[in-house]
Amino acid sequence: MSQAGIPSALFSFPAQARVARVVPKSKIYEHGPVSSVLRDKFVSQVEQITWAYKLAPETINLPARGGVAEIQVFDITQKTAELDEDVLRAIDRAIPLPIIFQLHHEQRTRMVAAFKRPSEADASKWVIDGYFAGSWLPAESPRQALPVALDLQGLYEQLLRSLLPSPARPGESLPEQLQRLNRLRSLHSEHAKLDARLHKEKQFNRKVALNAQLREIQNEIAELSA
Repeated sequence: MSQAGIPSALFSFPAQARVARVVPKSKIYEHGPVSSVLRDKFVSQVEQITWAYKLAPETINLPARGGVAEIQVFDITQKTAELDEDVLRAIDRAIPLPIIFQLHHEQRTRMVAAFKRPSEADASKWVIDGYFAGSWLPAESPRQALPVALDLQGLYEQLLRSLLPSPARPGESLPEQLQRLNRLRSLHSEHAKLDARLHKEKQFNRKVALNAQLREIQNEIAELSA
């Protein structure tokens, strides 16, 4: 789960969109294969799941467009400081609509979400990208109004962009921005692995080869970060 580079805001969701309905964990298990390992994570890490808000044409007066018919806001009260991404993914798989998660632990709150869209190959299936997380903030932090948008798709994109670690380039669409950030994420991970190998390597010629690979990765990181 990628952490935002700057503290992201918490948003104030409209009272008329409030649902406040507790979702039993068993309901999530019904919607797909949940291994015993994943079930254990739900039991040990999650105190409660609440369907908090439904952002829809009838609740916030924005039209549905671009495959976004509604946006759901789910509150998750954590038992532990860490919440495994597989838990979020299981909930996202169970509910065929975009979800914004608000995680709560020890009087702190943060927003987490993955870009989620209907599959182009099969409209009944959903594609779920990697997760991005805002910073943990005191639960009582002032909340800001929802971003101004013309439709639910625009609102969803702005909520997601508020969690991303760096701003979009001029004219960059959300899918393009996410593709670039996901590539950066994998390059950083690759760089760390190669760096660790370099420190252990004794043979000079292998060190030279690893250094060359590291330089290539550093160049691509610089290019994608610019």
